[in-house]
Amino acid sequence: MDDYNTDSFANRDDPIPTILLDAATPSTASSHRRAESRDSYQSDAETPSRRGLRGRLSALKEKARMQDYLVEKLLAQVVPLDDAEIPQDDGPLPGRAEKPNFALATMSNNFRRFNSRIGVVFVFQARVIRLLAWRRPTHTLSFLAVYTFVCLDPSLLPLLPLIILLVSVFVPSFVARHPAAEFNPANELAVGYSARGPPIAPAVTVKPVKELSRDFFHNMRDLQNSMEDFSQMHDAIVNLVVPRTNFSNEAQSSALFVVLFAACLVMSIAANMMPWRLIFLAAGWGATCVGHPAVQRQLETAHKTHVQPQEEKAMTWADKWIDRDVILDSAPETREVEIFELQRLSGYAGEWEPWLFLPSPYDPLSPARIAGERPVGTRFFEDVQPPQGWEWSEKKWALDLWSREWVEERIITGVEIETEGERWVYDMYDEQQAERIGVIDGATLGDTAGKGADADADTDADARPRSRPRPSWEEGEDGDGRRGEWRRRRWVRLVKRKLISRDAVS
Repeated sequence: MDDYNTDSFANRDDPIPTILLDAATPSTASSHRRAESRDSYQSDAETPSRRGLRGRLSALKEKARMQDYLVEKLLAQVVPLDDAEIPQDDGPLPGRAEKPNFALATMSNNFRRFNSRIGVVFVFQARVIRLLAWRRPTHTLSFLAVYTFVCLDPSLLPLLPLIILLVSVFVPSFVARHPAAEFNPANELAVGYSARGPPIAPAVTVKPVKELSRDFFHNMRDLQNSMEDFSQMHDAIVNLVVPRTNFSNEAQSSALFVVLFAACLVMSIAANMMPWRLIFLAAGWGATCVGHPAVQRQLETAHKTHVQPQEEKAMTWADKWIDRDVILDSAPETREVEIFELQRLSGYAGEWEPWLFLPSPYDPLSPARIAGERPVGTRFFEDVQPPQGWEWSEKKWALDLWSREWVEERIITGVEIETEGERWVYDMYDEQQAERIGVIDGATLGDTAGKGADADADTDADARPRSRPRPSWEEGEDGDGRRGEWRRRRWVRLVKRKLISRDAVS
C-alpha cells in the first residue's frame, strides 16, 4: 500500500460514526461484518507475494481487475443488464451538454473517481463532529463566540465566508510556500519566522487519492458509514412524518392540518414582533451545548425520569381530543349524472324510433344541430358508463319529471314540453324546414324564376319570403299537433367516488 499523500484529502482520524436508532438493524451488523472482511483483505493485500517492480505492477493490476469485477457484480444485482429495460433519454436538451446513458463500465469508473475525491467531504464532516462534540472546548467556544456576533449583528454574515476563505485557504497556502525554518532547541542560533524573500517551497495542490491506497479505503469506509446514516435517518423520518401527514389516519392528519394552519395565521401576524436574533442565539447555544457529553448524560436521565412516563398520557389526551373535535364525512361523495334519451320521427310510418342515448339534449340551437352534425352516443341504456373515477350509487336510472326546469336552465328554445306523462321535449314544427326537406316541383321553381325576372326590385323584395324568428317553447304549448323531427327526455342517476386501490396508485 502507498503511504499517506499530503496532497489529497482523506479522513485519517476516527471513522465517521453511524447513527443507531433504537437498536442496531441486521443491515448494520452485516455491514460491520463486511467491513471486517474488507479489513482482513486489505491487510493481506498490503504484502504482495511477488517481488520486484514487475511483480508489484502485476499485483496492482490484478487488484484493480478484482475491484472492477466486484463493483460490476454488485451493480448487476441492482440494475438490469437488458438494454431494452433501461430507460433511454430522448436526446440532449438545447443548451446543455450531452450526457451518456447508463453503462456498467462508466459507472464503475465514475465510482472509483468519486471515491478518490470525496475525502474532503468526510474531513469536513469529521471536523464538524469534533467541534460539536466538544473534543476541544476552546474550538467550540470560539465557534459559539463567532455565532453570537453573527446573531447579534446579522450584517456580519456576508463577511463570514470571506474571512473563512482568507484564514482557511490563503494563509495556509502562503505559509506552505514560505515555511519557517526547523526549530532545534539545542541550536542557539535559531532565527524567528520571517515571510520575506521569494518562496522556497512548492505550492500546495489537491490531488485525488491513489486507487487501492490506504486513503482510498478510508474513503470507502466513510462512504459506507454515510450511506448507513442516510438510510437510518430516511427510515426514521418516514416512520415519524409520513403516517401523520399522508391522511392514512385522516382524523389525525386533519388535526395536524388545523394546528399548522392556525400556526400560519399566528406567525403571519406576530412574525414581525418576535425577537428573532435572541431566538436564533438561544437555539444555536442550546443545540451546541446538547452535544457536550455531560449535558447528554443529564438529558438522558431526565428523559427516562420525567418524559417517558408522560408520553403515554400526552398521546392519550391527543387521541381523545382528535376523536372529540375532528368530525369526518362518513358517507362517500355523491353526484347526479344525466343522460338524454333521443328519438327520431319516422317519415314513413309517423312513429317515433329509439335513436341514441347521449350526454347533450341535441336541441334545435345546439352547436351540433347548427353545424349539421349527427348526434353521437350509445344505442342501449346498458352501455352508458359512469364518469372516470366514479361508480354507480343507484341500481337504476330515474326519469326526470321536472322537464320544464332543465329546459329553462339551458335556455333552450324552439321546443314543446310535456309536463305530464312521459315528459318528452319535442322540437317544434318548422314550416321552412319542412319545405326545405320536401320535394320542390320544377314548374313551381320555373314560375318563381319568371316572376323574379319580370318584377322590379321593390316588387321582388316584397315577394321574397321573409324569415320568421324561431318560436320558443312557451309559444309551442298550444300547437296544432305537428311536431319536429326529434324528441328527447332526461334520465338521472347518482354516482359515488370509486375507491382507488394501492396497486392502481403504484
